[in-house]
Amino acid sequence: MKKLLLISLSALLLTACTDKNQYEQTVLEQMQLEKDVKDYKLSPERMAKCVVDTSSAKMPGIFDLDPKRLTAYRNYTRMLTLSSSKDPKKTLEELRTDFGSAKDLAEAHSNYTESMMDCISAVIIESEKSAEPEKEAEPKKEENSAPKP
Repeated sequence: MKKLLLISLSALLLTACTDKNQYEQTVLEQMQLEKDVKDYKLSPERMAKCVVDTSSAKMPGIFDLDPKRLTAYRNYTRMLTLSSSKDPKKTLEELRTDFGSAKDLAEAHSNYTESMMDCISAVIIESEKSAEPEKEAEPKKEENSAPKP
C-alpha cells in the first residue's frame, strides 16, 4: 500500500515539475524574442524567472502541485505558443474552453502581460541601482589618480 502511494505521489510530482518547467521554457523563449528585453540588454533568463514567479502568483490554485495550478501552467504554455500552432483558430477556441470563457482567457493574457511589464520595470530599476555604486566609485578613482601641479 505504501509503495502504491509513493509511486502515485512520485508520478504527480514528476508531472507537476514537467508542467512548470515547460511553462518556464516557453516564457524563456518569449523573452529571448522580446524586443524590450533586447533593447534594454536584460537577461532573458532573469526575466523569464521573474515573469513565471509573478504570473504564477495570480494563477488559479494555491500551490505549485495544486491540480488547478498544473492546468493553468499547461494552458498558459498553450496560450504563449498560439501563434506557432498549426491551426491557431482551433487552438484559440480550445483555449477559450480550457480557461472557461473568452473573458478568462483575456484575463490570463492580461496577467502574463502585466507580469512581463512589472518584471521589465523591476529588472531595469535593479540594474540601475547596482550600476550606481560603480558610477560613484569611478569619479573618486579619477580624482585620486590626477597628478598634482
